[in-house]
Amino acid sequence: MNLIRSLLSLLMKDKIVASANFNRWLVPPASIAIHLCIGSVYAWSIFNPALTKEFGVVTSAAEDWSLSSVVWIFSVAIVFLGLSAAVAGKWLEEVGPRCVGVTAAFLWGGGFIIGSVGISTHQLWLVYLGYGVLGGCGLGLGYVSPVSTLLRWFPDKRGMATGMAIMGFGGGAMIGAPLKTFLLEKFAVAPTYLGPESAVNLITEGGRRFAEMANGQLEVVVASASEASKLPIPGEAGVYVVGTGNTGAASVFLTLGIVYFVIMMVAAFAYRVPPKDWQPEGWTPPAKDKTNSMISRNHVHIDQALKTPQFWLLWIELCFNVTAGIGVIGIAKTMMTEIFGTTLPTIATASFAGTYVLMISVFNMCGRFFWASTSDFIGRKNTYHCFFVLGTLLYLSIPFAASAVSADPSVTWLIMFYGASMIIFTMYGGGFATIPAYLADIFGTLHVGGIHGRLLTAWATAGVLGPFVITYLRNMSVESAIHDLANKVDPAAFEAKFNASISQLNELIAAKTVTVSNLMDIAPAGTIDPTSGLYNTTMYAMAGLLVIGFFANLMIRPVNEKHHVEKTHPNL
Repeated sequence: MNLIRSLLSLLMKDKIVASANFNRWLVPPASIAIHLCIGSVYAWSIFNPALTKEFGVVTSAAEDWSLSSVVWIFSVAIVFLGLSAAVAGKWLEEVGPRCVGVTAAFLWGGGFIIGSVGISTHQLWLVYLGYGVLGGCGLGLGYVSPVSTLLRWFPDKRGMATGMAIMGFGGGAMIGAPLKTFLLEKFAVAPTYLGPESAVNLITEGGRRFAEMANGQLEVVVASASEASKLPIPGEAGVYVVGTGNTGAASVFLTLGIVYFVIMMVAAFAYRVPPKDWQPEGWTPPAKDKTNSMISRNHVHIDQALKTPQFWLLWIELCFNVTAGIGVIGIAKTMMTEIFGTTLPTIATASFAGTYVLMISVFNMCGRFFWASTSDFIGRKNTYHCFFVLGTLLYLSIPFAASAVSADPSVTWLIMFYGASMIIFTMYGGGFATIPAYLADIFGTLHVGGIHGRLLTAWATAGVLGPFVITYLRNMSVESAIHDLANKVDPAAFEAKFNASISQLNELIAAKTVTVSNLMDIAPAGTIDPTSGLYNTTMYAMAGLLVIGFFANLMIRPVNEKHHVEKTHPNL
């Protein structure tokens, strides 16, 4: 027992105070390492295809989880990120970043391992519990652990400090996306192939497809050439037996859980905090900031901050800025494939979509450092004005590109979409990196870590709102597109294709037997594939949220002096 207490004491804040000659530049690498691990959450969309095809492998089977059900795992993780950060902010100020970082390592790594069990047993609730709840708490603790520490190490460069603290989180998918893709390919096993559709006797019962074999019926899926080509070892179009392959997702979860745990533990033990009243050599706090009158020399207590309008205006700003990006991140690979996969199939391949997820991470990471550092010169408020004005225009450009490419399959529209989305994600990341410095400017640095943690409940809200909006509007668009196409298809051709009449359409949709893709196979010549326009309504909604965020930012003013610590907590 004494040994355990001694080991736990090594995690406490008073045990990690740096010596007088400590080099402050040794702290950012530890922060970046932890954030690179937890930032892999941004590559969640890499798992979507595998998790929605655990039984079918080559394409979704009736018992497979739907996209809308697995997307919410990412949402739950973000919700618990915000909730745990809100609770842990004050705890962080008491115990220090090392204790919080170690706890994050256990939760994040352990969450992956529990998620692995859920996938292998096909128990979705275990994936939600492991990756979503426990892993999400690990995300929140790992996220806040370095912020207030680096703000104290770099009082002369607040924007750059928070950019460094959070840069790794944006770059997590830069490493995570190709790593996950590689591991999925390594652990995957192709399902049993029965032959081309014309060579297998198929029947349809309850919306499902079955193959008539000598020893009975086997549930099967019918894969198109494009679907079969996406197998780790590309296969042929035709009939595959359900439950005979493996996507490799469970093994990937287990591997990553162990790797992330080890890296985060090493990084957490590298944390140090500055001595009391420490400041950089040769630097003195400016009497008044010449470029940004919003910067205050006073402090606001963590409990008092919630009573100010400034906190809630910043909450709205962060929530809507994050909502506009987080839903897209969760299904980035799927969105790229659906918008451009049918119109530019030779360019927008699965590997291209995977690279798109990687580049989102690169621009997300670079935007965190660029915009946060830029805010040191133009001010935090002006930086957020850039996010909302430019972001609104860019979101509106995406439906234009998607609609244009369906009528004119030109690579120009892909370039336009790609460029717009990359700039959007620099500002998405920049919003996260700039907000701690914005809080320090307005509320002071006394409790900035705790205030930042509570503000991250806006991220938790956005983690639900963003994916809900994008999946809800997408599902509405998909169902509408399927019904429109079904009305154009010859009923006889429909029955020949699916072994069922068109009157059973809703049942066939529920069983994932009828999709936009296979309806296009029998649609009349000249029918425009509606897939590229499935996200248009969503983009308009996201642009509207940014407009609201702009007006919230416009209303930000310095905190009334009645909220300052000297007025509310004179003994501090």
